[in-house]
Amino acid sequence: MKLKFLLFALLGVMATAQAQNSGTVSGKITEKSNNAPISYATVSIKDNGKVVSGVNTDDNGDFVIKNLALKNYTIEIQYIGFRKYIGSVLLSDNKKEASVKVALEEEATQLKGVNIVAERSTIEQKIDRKVVNVGKDLTTAGASASDIMNNIPSVNVDQDGKLSLRGNDNVRVLIDGRPSNIDPAQLLKQIPSTSIKKIELITNPSAKYNPEGMSGIINIILHKNANTGFNGTYSGGITFGETAKYNQSLDLNYKTGKVNFFGNAGQNFGTYFNDGHIVRLDQDIVQNLDIKNDNDSYLYKIGMDYLIDDHNTLSFYTNQNKSTGKGFVDTNIDYNNVLDSDIANIFQKSRYWGPETTGTYNLAYKHIFKKEGHTLDIEGNYSDTKEIQNASFDTEITNIDNTSNRTIYDDYINGTRKLSTVNVDYVNPLNEKTTLEAGAEARITRTDNIYNTGNPLAELPSSNYTYDTDIYSAYVTFGQKFKKFSYQLGARFESYKVAANLNKGFEKFDDDYITLYPSAYLTYNLNEKNTLQLSYSRRVDRPSLEQTKPIREFSTPLVTSLGNPELRPQFTNSVEVNYTKTLEKGSFTAGVFVRSINDQINRILYPDDKEPNSNKQIMSFTNYDNNTAYGFEASFNYKITKWWDISPSIDFSSINQQGIVFLYDPTTKLSTPIERKITVAAFNGRMNSNFKANKRLSFLLFGFYRGAVDGLQNNSHEMYKMDIGSRYTLLDNKMNISLRFNDVFNTMKYAFDTMYPYPQAGQFSWESQTVYLGLTYNFGGAKIKNLQRKQREDNTNKDGGGMF
Repeated sequence: MKLKFLLFALLGVMATAQAQNSGTVSGKITEKSNNAPISYATVSIKDNGKVVSGVNTDDNGDFVIKNLALKNYTIEIQYIGFRKYIGSVLLSDNKKEASVKVALEEEATQLKGVNIVAERSTIEQKIDRKVVNVGKDLTTAGASASDIMNNIPSVNVDQDGKLSLRGNDNVRVLIDGRPSNIDPAQLLKQIPSTSIKKIELITNPSAKYNPEGMSGIINIILHKNANTGFNGTYSGGITFGETAKYNQSLDLNYKTGKVNFFGNAGQNFGTYFNDGHIVRLDQDIVQNLDIKNDNDSYLYKIGMDYLIDDHNTLSFYTNQNKSTGKGFVDTNIDYNNVLDSDIANIFQKSRYWGPETTGTYNLAYKHIFKKEGHTLDIEGNYSDTKEIQNASFDTEITNIDNTSNRTIYDDYINGTRKLSTVNVDYVNPLNEKTTLEAGAEARITRTDNIYNTGNPLAELPSSNYTYDTDIYSAYVTFGQKFKKFSYQLGARFESYKVAANLNKGFEKFDDDYITLYPSAYLTYNLNEKNTLQLSYSRRVDRPSLEQTKPIREFSTPLVTSLGNPELRPQFTNSVEVNYTKTLEKGSFTAGVFVRSINDQINRILYPDDKEPNSNKQIMSFTNYDNNTAYGFEASFNYKITKWWDISPSIDFSSINQQGIVFLYDPTTKLSTPIERKITVAAFNGRMNSNFKANKRLSFLLFGFYRGAVDGLQNNSHEMYKMDIGSRYTLLDNKMNISLRFNDVFNTMKYAFDTMYPYPQAGQFSWESQTVYLGLTYNFGGAKIKNLQRKQREDNTNKDGGGMF
């Protein structure tokens, strides 16, 4: 017993002596841009390059490291997406405590972070993009990514779910910087809104990006759980419209040792209703459409990161998507006293059904050199899409003498698309002010479409269409950053080859060219709160499979949608000036742009020459002549009081368009092509307002207005709506319950009128007025670092047109 007492006494004396001869380092870590504390940043104390101690910051960004020998140390502070801080601390007999306060600067390259969702969304202007940090106010907007896109400045979503940026739908959509074989309109409906971390609007991409997309790139960055142990997030919701629609997702992560396993799964299912009418004004022909879509989709992803050592990381994941849909379109056409027509009514029931599956497989390797920021990335990606569409058409024609005839036939489409890419990216900070980036990419696409129809009027009852592209490119960018001025110059060289083939040589189209795509960025910081930026880039929009294949996309008795195999690529030269001002309680961003567009790809509607007396029209694509465009945008984020903040935004675009449209002459009963030259102007306005009742309960109010647009082919009428919502947090902010009433006054309709090829007008409506109820629950542990991948982008225009 005495021996134990002496031993404890000796240990106590030794501990006291050590405490008297040791020091403590403490401090606080914040973000430089907004002074917000950074949780779970890594703080390391080094002696001659060797780590002697280290901790992670707590929820308030604070840290304390005790029992350090009294001497000089190097302190390093790191956090995902921020520049590393390196400093020094001195502990001595006269100074046994050292305190540091460090504000970390965000990296220029956007890296994936951890799943922390702020109350309200914020907008940041980076050197080459505008970043919308998605807060709980946006995730309350609806169940899917498609639901919240109309709330994003300069972004619009039409009634078919298709995106446009600055009034132009030639925009690339990426998920975590990578393309997808899935049509963007379909994919966005499958991504839960709560899975979105950031939305990047890259309106003038640099040479390091593929040059596709006249209006730029929309990159949706998803939360990637990077927590130690076993953790994750569950979210689910119900949208109440004519019928209930359901969505749910589950994100899981398990980190052990050097291996990080991650996975997520999502599901959306429900029945959606649309209806519309089109009236031909020169003749009393009224077309009514009743549309119902029964959709069920699944999306899941599993993968792992393996940290070989501090400088090498290997990662693999697979992303699997499966969707099944049933479309029901009833078309009722009344011919009311139409001259030279024996038809009184046409009624058609058309049905579309079939599965679509996409499997994506990705392998990536990252090497981090000893020099800070010096990296090498090698990545391979393979994606395989299979789509089967069965269709049936039951058409009954009733004549004015009450006689009738009925036609029933089936259609079958089997499409496959295989996309293979290999990328190499190299970044070398030559010194503190200079950075060199270089890379290369090979992108191979193979598509095959088989079409069989039982339509007795079809010229080709069976057809096979292939559309293959080979793209090889290399880029280099060089940038320097000085005290107030920075610049980046870049160039991308690209070899493009396309081969289209209908029925093994019946019709062929080939193109092969090499093009240079330059880019330039100039940034000047007037002071810490005011920044100006000038940028230039050359872009291209190549015809996609959906725009070129001469196979029916959809068909009604009066309208059939087909592709145009003879489409040419369109090229765009774009110049932008952007201004950013940081305020004490918010921020303001504004920009103007000018574009020169050659051979712009757009929709066209013309009479069906094969059935001249049937009033039938063909919807397809064509190239317009050289056009110019300009516009401006402005957005503002401001916290008026502790409980009220607002986020208004406006954007305007004007395009000088020149092209060919068709005009029908009722006297000769012939359609004549005429050249039109007009100015198309578009204006959009949004207002987000958030009210915080207390720490747990908040409310939101959202307003949207889209002005009328007089286009080359038709004129679109104005659209507007107002949403209200609320959200409640509980369980220490681990659970959120949200409620939103969309389109309170049921005002969202798409209406149009046109003179080409016939004078006609119409309106379509959908389930815009809905109530969404959602729940999100988070569980997890401390944060760790995972593999940061390069951002990839798509290389084809995904727009397939669409009507419903």
